[in-house]
Amino acid sequence: MPKKTSKINFEKTFAELEELLNKMEEGDLSLEESLKCFERGMILTKNCQEALSEAEQKVKILLEKNNKNSLEIFDSNNND
Repeated sequence: MPKKTSKINFEKTFAELEELLNKMEEGDLSLEESLKCFERGMILTKNCQEALSEAEQKVKILLEKNNKNSLEIFDSNNND
C-alpha cells in the first residue's frame, strides 16, 4: 500500500462520506454495490478519524505551549 503524500481534506472526505451514506440509505443498490460502498465508507471513516486525531494532537500541543492542561467550558449564554 502506498504511503500518503498529502494531508486529508476533512471537509471534502466527510462530504463524500455523507453522500455515500445517503446513496446507501436509498436502498437501490445491489448487494455488490452495497459492499463496495461499505468498503469505501470504512476508508473514508478511517481518514476522518485520522484527521480528527491530528487536529486533537495539535490542540494539545498548543495548550501545552500556553501552559494549559485543558480547555475551559465556553458558555454562550453568559453575557458578562
